[in-house]
Amino acid sequence: MMRALIEAMVRSIEPVDRVEAEHQARVLDWIASDAGLFRVSKPATPNPHLVAYFVVVDEEAEKVLLVDHKNAGLWLPTGGHVEPDEHPRATVIREAAEELGIAAEFLLDDPLFVTVAETVGLTAGHTDVTLWFALERDCRAPLDWDDEEFHAATWFGLTEIPPERSEPNLERFLRKLAAYRAS
Repeated sequence: MMRALIEAMVRSIEPVDRVEAEHQARVLDWIASDAGLFRVSKPATPNPHLVAYFVVVDEEAEKVLLVDHKNAGLWLPTGGHVEPDEHPRATVIREAAEELGIAAEFLLDDPLFVTVAETVGLTAGHTDVTLWFALERDCRAPLDWDDEEFHAATWFGLTEIPPERSEPNLERFLRKLAAYRAS
């Protein structure tokens, strides 16, 4: 049942560009293959496995929250692995509480973006299939971020994100989110 739900979520995403359309097609083929979707053993079994990112946005201040991830060595959106038979929205709710000490306030009910990416950092070499959600939060509100997993949690202006050291798909996600919000 969860496989069908995830497939429907992925199908409902309108690709923003050719790259996302290719990622979406790969993900749908992967889901249809009956391969395991959920990580059952760290760091990467099965490979690939499902991840849920959530980009925390303060629309009024035009800022996004990124974390300096110790393992990846990059500025990333927060998120985590989807547990076996866990709904990806439940992953976001759980990870928002664990990683930032906040309640998830969804900008959109469903994921807006899908990517397939090779991991980097200490556990490099496997593939994450990632559903991207958007959350809203006032950048002045307190956070209780996980200093075991992150060096820092920082609000960036949309033009201040360091592209050479951030998640490679982040810029495309932010363009898609801006276009969606403008429509």
